[in-house]
Amino acid sequence: MSALLSPASLQQIKRLDLRARMVVRGFLQGLHSSPAQGFSVQFSEHRRYNRGDDPKLIDWLVYAKTDKYYTKRYEAETNLTGYLVMDLSSSMGFTESQTMTKFEYSTCLAASLTYLMNMQQDPVGLITFDEKMRARLPARSRRGHLSDVMAQLSTLKPEGNTDLPKCITQVAAMLKQHSLVMLFSDLLSDPEEVLSSLARLRHGGHDVILFHVLDAAEVDFPYEGPVQFEDAETGETISVDATGFRSEYLQQLDEFRDAFRSGCANLQIDYVPLDTSMPFDKALTEYLIQRQSRF
Repeated sequence: MSALLSPASLQQIKRLDLRARMVVRGFLQGLHSSPAQGFSVQFSEHRRYNRGDDPKLIDWLVYAKTDKYYTKRYEAETNLTGYLVMDLSSSMGFTESQTMTKFEYSTCLAASLTYLMNMQQDPVGLITFDEKMRARLPARSRRGHLSDVMAQLSTLKPEGNTDLPKCITQVAAMLKQHSLVMLFSDLLSDPEEVLSSLARLRHGGHDVILFHVLDAAEVDFPYEGPVQFEDAETGETISVDATGFRSEYLQQLDEFRDAFRSGCANLQIDYVPLDTSMPFDKALTEYLIQRQSRF
């Protein structure tokens, strides 16, 4: 399953909607073949499909696990409203891994989650930001809305600076309905300020999954000798001896991630560290675990 869901295997597929379908289908096949996935289907919310039932109510995730058709018993009560919140800052366009940029990886993951939520008839919306809020699609579950979200995701480009804490605070003020907020960012901001803004989301009654997306090179630091690095947002450059700096860099990266990991744990936020070489099944599983925990 992981090979099928790897960014490298999806590189040749240019259309975002086809990438998303391929990811979700591969993921569901993996669910069907694996007896243990870290979450359970709550059959108290389902009943066996009977002739005359609306086929739209079939829960395809349950089918993937059991080979049997079940419908949701209380559709209105079990729907999960989700919002994809996308960081458009220019740093998200960075790549040295020869696969997807951080932004391409994030949009592919977001599109896959949209496809998965649409299968579950869960309303999904889209919010984008850099230094300020840029676009918003309201959360809907109708079939045509899937195309709307895919079209919007396909046109996004990472450019400019970002003000992550301010924009998260604006999202918290904007959302009135209890929602699952799925935030995609490289989090190149002060952890304390970001966590403070995330606390506002939690205090507003929203659940949050924080997808921390870095380039594989940012995680592994494969550089050697003299290297000049440029800040994608400010244009500032710095020259370092990469060989001598590597151990210090990796330590700082661990501390940076740990700050978000521990801060999110305190806020009961799911923190999912990812890099652009990782298969997409880990992130999709985190979504399903969160979805199951809601009911």
